[in-house]
Amino acid sequence: MRLVQIAVPTGKRGAVLETLDSLDIEYVVSEETGSRDKSAVVHFPLPASAVEDVLDELREIGIDDEAITVVVEAQTIVSRKFDALKERYEEENEEDSAKIARGEIVATVDGLAPNISTYVILSVISAIVATAGILLDSPAVVVGSMVIAPLIGPAMATSVGSVVADREIFVRGVTRQAIGFGVAIPAAALFALFAKSVNLVPPGIDLLAIEQVSGRLSPDFLSLAVALGAGVAGALSLSTGVSTALVGVMIAAALIPPTAVIGIGIAWAMPQAVLGASVLVLVNVLSINLAALLVLWYEGYQPEDWFQLSEARTATLKRIAVLAVAIAALSVFLGATTLATYQNATFEDQVQTEVEGTLAGIEDAELLEVEFKHRQTLLYRDVDGVVVSVGVRAGDSPPEGLAADLATRIETETGQSVPIEVRYLAIERAG
Repeated sequence: MRLVQIAVPTGKRGAVLETLDSLDIEYVVSEETGSRDKSAVVHFPLPASAVEDVLDELREIGIDDEAITVVVEAQTIVSRKFDALKERYEEENEEDSAKIARGEIVATVDGLAPNISTYVILSVISAIVATAGILLDSPAVVVGSMVIAPLIGPAMATSVGSVVADREIFVRGVTRQAIGFGVAIPAAALFALFAKSVNLVPPGIDLLAIEQVSGRLSPDFLSLAVALGAGVAGALSLSTGVSTALVGVMIAAALIPPTAVIGIGIAWAMPQAVLGASVLVLVNVLSINLAALLVLWYEGYQPEDWFQLSEARTATLKRIAVLAVAIAALSVFLGATTLATYQNATFEDQVQTEVEGTLAGIEDAELLEVEFKHRQTLLYRDVDGVVVSVGVRAGDSPPEGLAADLATRIETETGQSVPIEVRYLAIERAG
């Protein structure tokens, strides 16, 4: 529910009241004495979905920038006439019953954007906290970095500026996104280098063994789904007036951790980490912007001035095409990673089956564990070796030639040759 207040220009009062009467809208008029060019202030409640239509009706009679229009959220409205108005608009606009006005969504985007100094500081802090959380392998700390990341404002501003033909908002959104990553990556790299130099992390640490790192080095199509979902959720939260706080965390979840991994990869001189995380960041940024743009366009947001409709539609379609082409190009990497991940998983299942089958036919030998060693290529992890732990009774001789037998069977079954290491452990049981 919204309360609309309009300072009506002198000479327009009768036309405004006549329009509101024709729409069966209940209103209150107060005389304006503080300005000669304003004759009255008209107050009237509206359902959120009706604001845009009613303001368009008033624009047609000349209530434009010369008037002062204020739209505020109303908590409670007690009026039978308002209830009837609400039901009527819900029936007429069943699909868009929760959609807020164009001016309101622009104001919301403005409110989501902190000043540039605050934005830079928060971006740096969130990147540093994310880097610390990843090096600690602490999901809780990484989530904390997402909460303070100011990313939803610029991401949504880019899309809103496109559909309503507001170049200032669009440029600000694009610029803020570029600035955010431009300060976050160096901040993460410098902090990671500092942590490495003063031994805040153990010397010789295996970064690939940290799940928070390895999980972001091989982006696949599931990453694309997450980013598209974040963009859709962000646009819907704007267009329906729902709180954007939690959606902002979701958008940050797609962007902040891989940004921190880029910085860590730079500090540790790991090009595969930098490349993999960079692809993930690019895919996520482009997908969030594309999804938000498509949702807002589908919702029907457009410029106030109908002379700008054609220009806005052309610009929006061009930006959608550019984003789609860029995502399609990056999807080549996503597809390769997805395929490689599937093939590795299939290979590991086959190896597990062969090892279990081989050990099942050997008496006095018990399979304890099959461990896979991996190496990180530029965009995915590959199996680099298999370690089989076998238990034998204390005093018994271990089976001879087991490693060679396993290697032969695995190569025959899978068509791939992989180094096999067998470790024997003596088992002693009491009773």
